[in-house]
Amino acid sequence: MPSPQPIPTLPKSGRFTLPPVLMGTACEGCGALPAADILAETLGAKMAVVCPASCAATFSLSYTGMAWRVPFVHWIFESAPAAATGLRHAYDARGLKDVHVVCFAGDSGTADIGFQALSGAASRNENILYICYDNEVAMNTQGQATSTSTPLARTPTTPGGAGLLRKDVPRIMAAHGIPYVATAAVSHPDDYRQKLRRAARITGFRYLQVLTPCPIAWGYPHPDTLDVTRLAVETGLWMLYEVDGGKWRVSHRPKRRRPVREYLSLQRRFAALRPREMQALQRRVDGAWRGVR
Repeated sequence: MPSPQPIPTLPKSGRFTLPPVLMGTACEGCGALPAADILAETLGAKMAVVCPASCAATFSLSYTGMAWRVPFVHWIFESAPAAATGLRHAYDARGLKDVHVVCFAGDSGTADIGFQALSGAASRNENILYICYDNEVAMNTQGQATSTSTPLARTPTTPGGAGLLRKDVPRIMAAHGIPYVATAAVSHPDDYRQKLRRAARITGFRYLQVLTPCPIAWGYPHPDTLDVTRLAVETGLWMLYEVDGGKWRVSHRPKRRRPVREYLSLQRRFAALRPREMQALQRRVDGAWRGVR
């Protein structure tokens, strides 16, 4: 588990603070950190982690401040699933089939630079749990847009706003026919834990994509990470669902979806959006939910 000291439980109020020892290893308000904490808390010691170059690799390698208390492999951007495949087969050869081999990777190392290795491992149905913590930017290299960036978001490489096409990696993974696919968000830890437990009981390739906002790149106050994440879910921009054995199910349905503009207005990356652009994003969300049961 990351950190040599206890990790605080995420409150339901929407705000959290990091213990001082972590301040020097992860940015204040980092969404990837609670995603890692919940993973470690849920799967426990019978786990080995492969992490490609990313923010998580950066804060995981500060051994005097924090470290995973399980085998941890820092790997190159392009091929974390290939490394995890080798590790999985090595454990199996030693009879250690009860060890969970986990890839914990950012969206750049998943949807862009590492996508070919991800697709290959999924096509072979390797017995790996792959978790993409998605902050919608390549923040470890100054916040460039990735193919999972929200449309029209401003980044250093998209000063006029990201393109309108967003790579839907969970659905692409589901199209591979793998046993389990799910989305999660750090604002909904019980949903995330339940999906981790379900994935842990399944053999084969499993894929989870977790929304983990970055206050620096997105432009909101550091203590508001869970509030911003929760609003992404409650506006319907981030849909929580799972595809279990080919059966698609929404795991959280907002009672009344809040207007997308409420989510956009909290973040500096959308400050330049015009009303018609906000309306266009609202129509995209409405279209995505149309017909969802």
